[in-house]
Amino acid sequence: MTPRRLFTALALFLSGCAGAPQNYPSLAKRPIESAPVAAVTPPLAPAPADPALSAEIARYVAQADKGAAGFDAAAARADKAVQAAAGAAVSSDAWVAAQVAISALEAARNDSVSALASLDTLYVERSNAVAEGKARGGLEDIDAARSAALALVDQQNDRIDAMKARLPQP
Repeated sequence: MTPRRLFTALALFLSGCAGAPQNYPSLAKRPIESAPVAAVTPPLAPAPADPALSAEIARYVAQADKGAAGFDAAAARADKAVQAAAGAAVSSDAWVAAQVAISALEAARNDSVSALASLDTLYVERSNAVAEGKARGGLEDIDAARSAALALVDQQNDRIDAMKARLPQP
């Protein structure tokens, strides 16, 4: 590289540094950074559910349990039909009977799914009421019932999926 080109390039690079001075913010400590830190208040203990809410939760739990009992009875019938159709061809009488039994099994879980949906709705309504100051507590009770109903519905879905997997697919 010739000295003439080197000086030209150097002059070009340095001209970028020679701009107008900028006013950057100071890095000094601000007054708000020196203010004392407020003590964190511990969360309030969860308030128990009122009797009306407890009765409503119990009603939905009973509905989910009723759905589980109906599902278990239908699952036994569907399992037998699926075993009978295990080696059958698609659209054969045994295969169709197994599909019908699985459909009945899916319908038998409606009480459990409905109870879960009702508990979800109840949780949202209650959490809104608590946030607005119209109600106190009960969210933990609803959440525990929701978790149990969700586990029940998930288990039912897994059993249905396992039965469907054992049948030949079209």
